[in-house]
Amino acid sequence: MSSDPDPQRLDTGTAGASARREHERRRANREARTRERHPHIGGALLALREDPTHETVWARGAKGEEHVAKVLGERLRPEAVVLHDRRVPRTHANIDHIAIAPSGIWVIDTKRYTGKVAVNAPLIGKAKLTINGRDQTKLIDGLAKQVALVSNAVEAISPGVPVQGALCIVDADLPLLGTLKFRGFPLLHPKPLTKRINRGDVLATDRIRSTAIVLAERFPVA
Repeated sequence: MSSDPDPQRLDTGTAGASARREHERRRANREARTRERHPHIGGALLALREDPTHETVWARGAKGEEHVAKVLGERLRPEAVVLHDRRVPRTHANIDHIAIAPSGIWVIDTKRYTGKVAVNAPLIGKAKLTINGRDQTKLIDGLAKQVALVSNAVEAISPGVPVQGALCIVDADLPLLGTLKFRGFPLLHPKPLTKRINRGDVLATDRIRSTAIVLAERFPVA
């Protein structure tokens, strides 16, 4: 790890870029199929039909990631570095945001939903995370895997630096009082998340930058 990192080596990425590319790919494929099947009226059909949900969900997700990136950029301490839309090598998975801040490393998974967010903990059986009444426990399973991957990378370059995960919720309704947690991970709207990230000092500015460079190499732009 270089003691005098070159700023040009650090590509922080573009929030939501891979989700937006997937949306454009699906839309282009749908339009091509429609025009091929209906060469004379394909354009009219495309104009009349609404875009399918499996397609628009990617654009909606991209906007959510872009919004979170904007809030992080405006509200995090100036020495913090945020990597956006990072690819997990040898998989099709990606990590929405990795914040390297004075308080440590934060793995942030952005989700844009509507409805109430709740944790249901029955007397018998496993607790569930629900959003708008639907079981979304898988979101925390995915976040835990991302945190483990980043933790392993950080341990090799900055032993002892805390790595934390957070589910950043855009639009959906969180409790007005307190912080909702599931399996130890906080679920927060973007602004409260930045307040939490801004608390604490375990990384000096030069170490933030050098750690960010190595993590950017370990998790390249998606």
